[in-house]
Amino acid sequence: MTQHAGTLESQKVIDEATAERHDRALAVVQRLLAERGIHAQCHHTISLGLFASRTDEITWPHRPLRCWLDRYPPELAVIGPQGGHDVTVTIGPRSGSYLVSRRSDLDPQVVRSEHPEKVVALILAAQPEQEPR
Repeated sequence: MTQHAGTLESQKVIDEATAERHDRALAVVQRLLAERGIHAQCHHTISLGLFASRTDEITWPHRPLRCWLDRYPPELAVIGPQGGHDVTVTIGPRSGSYLVSRRSDLDPQVVRSEHPEKVVALILAAQPEQEPR
């Protein structure tokens, strides 16, 4: 999967509860976009690792296994008319505000979490005139 708002190295690992809060906030925007005929996909990125302990010469599957799971902030990718991701919406790690990254902007625009309709307005302003899907 392609990272839109940054690479894994630049994103902070979050816990499951935070991922769920971000997902719920992005779902509100996604529903408002769908009501206006704009298609968006929510992307979840995880890093999963599995390895065997090498403290002895016993071969797997008799060797104990260890694993890890890292979650990264979900992203709402707005699909443009040509099928590309024109706008990406994430949640600010500290503020909980929406961060709206449009192709035409150098930095994301910050929208307070109480105003998901303003996120939709920014996205609609970035969309070229088109027939609703």
